[in-house]
Amino acid sequence: MLFFKLSAFYFFYFAAVGVYVIFLPKVLLDIGYTTSDIGIVLALAPLMRFLTPFLFLKHIELNQKVFKNTLLLSIISSSLFYITIDNFYMFMINNAILGMCLSLLLPYIEIIAIKELGDRYGKSRLYGSIGFMAIGLVLARYLSNPYVALHYYLIVTVLTAYFAYKLLEYDVEHNTTQEDEKFSLLKYWPFWVSLFLMQVSFGGFYNFFTIYETSYGVSLEVVSYLWAFGVICEIVMLYFQAPILKNNLIFIIKFSILITAFRWFLLYLFPESLTISYISQSIHAFSFGLYHSAVIMYLYTLYTNKKLAQQFMLGFAYGLGGFIGALLAGAVYGEYLFLYSSVLAIMAFLSLHYFKKD
Repeated sequence: MLFFKLSAFYFFYFAAVGVYVIFLPKVLLDIGYTTSDIGIVLALAPLMRFLTPFLFLKHIELNQKVFKNTLLLSIISSSLFYITIDNFYMFMINNAILGMCLSLLLPYIEIIAIKELGDRYGKSRLYGSIGFMAIGLVLARYLSNPYVALHYYLIVTVLTAYFAYKLLEYDVEHNTTQEDEKFSLLKYWPFWVSLFLMQVSFGGFYNFFTIYETSYGVSLEVVSYLWAFGVICEIVMLYFQAPILKNNLIFIIKFSILITAFRWFLLYLFPESLTISYISQSIHAFSFGLYHSAVIMYLYTLYTNKKLAQQFMLGFAYGLGGFIGALLAGAVYGEYLFLYSSVLAIMAFLSLHYFKKD
């Protein structure tokens, strides 16, 4: 029963992410938001991912009471989308609150998953990718007006909260003791700069890929197939990558970054080619699947305080990098969007040439 509850949580959590990433940009564009407005709104979630851990580490204990309040607040925030979506500033505040909630849900549940499932963790986490893919395929068929996306988002948020609440019975003690070990980002600054720039390069893809493709005549339904295809490639890589990760990890990271730069360049050169778009999406197996796993494993070799290293990876790279990436993509959106993304990925690759491990 535990495996089912965890799998259901991952399924609906990442289905919610799918609605937000795949369809919300198009919805906002259709109701009158500018691309710059969309970039600002979508930048708030990664910004809160960056800021929230510091707040909870220093001022508030993340216990079951706080977690339950977070579940309730996430449902309230999702419900308020109906009211706030027509007001840019109110919608910004609403997204900031929701971003704070979501930045707490996943890490809290993952502690339970890793402790209780052990080696079976990956088999449960896989349902998150399936949920992301499924919502993309289904909602593309039924998105007849903007509010349909809001209906779906509220439903999957409620189901996410329900299964998260049911998982509290398996909750473990959360150790709040802080380790005294000095942690320094500057010690390996080229590596952190590379992580940051890599995620900034994803800003155009995560926030504007749907709008970019539809602007070149690709239907929303076909775009949903492109998203799903990328996720399938990611799943295949996650399933078969173990032997690859036994090789030189820094080489794998460099290769993944370089092929990501090529991926963005393809989208820039051939924006109207559906075949090239599918080829580009196939590279997601390396851009996310292989790259993410290699980075996590390599960070374990860099720092003795491994938990703190992972927290900074999520906050600094995916949080701050995602925030800047969304803002930048919204500001430069147009014909050259993915050319800029390619340049940023190249910069991430070049940064690693200055990296030296002790």
